[in-house]
Amino acid sequence: MKDSSCLDLIRSGLDTCSVKERRVASYILEHPGESVSPSIEELSETIGVSESTLFRFVRKLGYGGYQQFRIALATEALSPRELWYETPGAGIDEKSAASVVFRTSVAALEATLAGLDPAILDKVAALAVAAPKILLLGLGGSNAVAQDSWHKLIRTGIPCEAPVDFHLQIMVASQSLPGTLVVLFSHTGANKDALAIADEAKRAQSDLVVVTSHPRSPLSHKADLLLISRTPSSPFITEAWSARLAQLALMDSLYIVIMEKLGDRGDRHLLAMREAIARRRL
Repeated sequence: MKDSSCLDLIRSGLDTCSVKERRVASYILEHPGESVSPSIEELSETIGVSESTLFRFVRKLGYGGYQQFRIALATEALSPRELWYETPGAGIDEKSAASVVFRTSVAALEATLAGLDPAILDKVAALAVAAPKILLLGLGGSNAVAQDSWHKLIRTGIPCEAPVDFHLQIMVASQSLPGTLVVLFSHTGANKDALAIADEAKRAQSDLVVVTSHPRSPLSHKADLLLISRTPSSPFITEAWSARLAQLALMDSLYIVIMEKLGDRGDRHLLAMREAIARRRL
């Protein structure tokens, strides 16, 4: 599979395709670049077939899932230079890599703020204040956001955990008490291990908040509440820097709303933490 061209696989398999699968194949062969970024829901709508048809087509080609197929297609449909950037074509005419990074990050922050519903942020904060514990979970790059969020939220005095290891994450999710707030970070919302963590959290009757860039992803469908980081990145780019920055800004915003709700209680914990750190300074 690694040595096979995605487009060649599609062409060679045309004779074995059903009518609907041939429609999928024809569209992708005619529009390879445009077929990279859409989610499975969006692409199936564009082609005019069901998600199950598109998924069966991908599996027939030999790919384990839609994300694996999309990455394979991107390596052929996009130039190597385009793969460095979050948005295809973003850096083609740019002289400064820093310019691309900063512009993309600013655009993500502005889009996330414009799309943020303060009422949702308030609901998440209310769940946090009432929770016996907050679990901050995520895999890979998303765990970096979870760790930073833990560093921020321990100031509130609410018990928090943010294990790094996947097995520890799924263990603490399965052992959480009803009312525990589980905040699960995933840029794509299409990671099998993240879905497994979400299932354990729901089975334990925890409140599940998903922080993602893709509100129509499989993980998003499991959430009680969604915090959306709106980025210009393509879904096949799982390490999008702008998503990380937007999600950090969302969590900083959540921290402020939580502290407002805690009032004096939050102030006491914050002061105690600051005094403890101050005693270690020269």
